[in-house]
Parts: sequence; C-alpha cells; structure tokens
Amino acid sequence: MEDDRIVELYWMRSENAISETSAKYGKYCHAIAYRILSNTEDADESVNDTYLAAWNSMPPHKPAILSTFLGKITRRTAIDKWRGQKAGKRGGGETALALDELTECVSSEHNVEQEAEERELDRALNAFLEKQAQTERDVFICRYFFLMSVSEICEKFAFSSSKVKSMLSRTRKKLRASLEKEGLI
Repeated sequence: MEDDRIVELYWMRSENAISETSAKYGKYCHAIAYRILSNTEDADESVNDTYLAAWNSMPPHKPAILSTFLGKITRRTAIDKWRGQKAGKRGGGETALALDELTECVSSEHNVEQEAEERELDRALNAFLEKQAQTERDVFICRYFFLMSVSEICEKFAFSSSKVKSMLSRTRKKLRASLEKEGLI
C-alpha cells in the first residue's frame, strides 16, 4: 500500500492503518529499535509504542515521508526505553558509546521547556549535514541515527576502522564548531 493511503487510514481512524504500517515498515522499525536496545522483546515493544505514537499524532500531523516519520518515532521510543534501562543499571553497549560521543556537541537531556531550542538544533544539524560530503554524511547518520557500530559501518562502506573513527571525529569537531558559531552550544 502507498504511504499516502496509509496516512489517510490514520486520518480516518481506521484500525487497518496499524496493520498496513506493520506490513510495510515493521521490519524497518524493528531494525532501528533492535540496534539501540539489543533485545528482541524490547525492540518489539518499542515498535508497538511507535504505532501508538503514530496513531496519536495523526491527525493533526500529516507526515510527508512516512518512513522517516516512523523511523524518528521508533528511534525516540527506543532511546527512551534504553535510558530507562540504563537508569536501572541494565544498559550499555553501542547505544551508550554512540550517545556519549555526541554529548560533546549536543546535550542528550530532554526537557519539554526546551522544545523550541530543540527545533532550532534540529534545523542546524540538518543544515550542517547537508553541507557535508555524501560519504561523511552517510557515515555520520549510520553512527548517530541508526546507532550502527564502527565495525558495521566499516563493513557497509568497506572502510578501515581507523578511517571511520577519523571521519566521525572530524565530523563531530566540525559540527561542534558549526553549533558554536550559531550560538547553540
């Protein structure tokens, strides 16, 4: 089923919206959640939370690109679940490492009062990434959006570990400078 038809089902409040979303994007959402949580049951729960969040946000929201919309929700719900586990001293792994790498550039704390600042940060991050070379942008997104390990990125792009680490380090430094220049950090 086409994405615009699935979105229309959400707007009509049809329960078929969830089953159609699951059929088309279930594996995609599960892969995102599993990379963060490293646990099938927790990933399944995050995907179900994604469907609920999509149901609750449409209407009024009408996403232009459904896959991106669902991916962002999945990522957010999985990270929230991971943080809850970490608070219970059960977290760790690639998620912690990737998020820690970005803390020098961007705070990872979520605060409702900072929503406007987060939107500005999101805009600045997207503008920064658009200016990067395609390969650097792809490696950065694989690491910090999809939370892939360095070894997975090496395999995907056929790069050495030192090249990937160097690319990520340089891109983080450029991001930090860009955010400082815009007064966002």
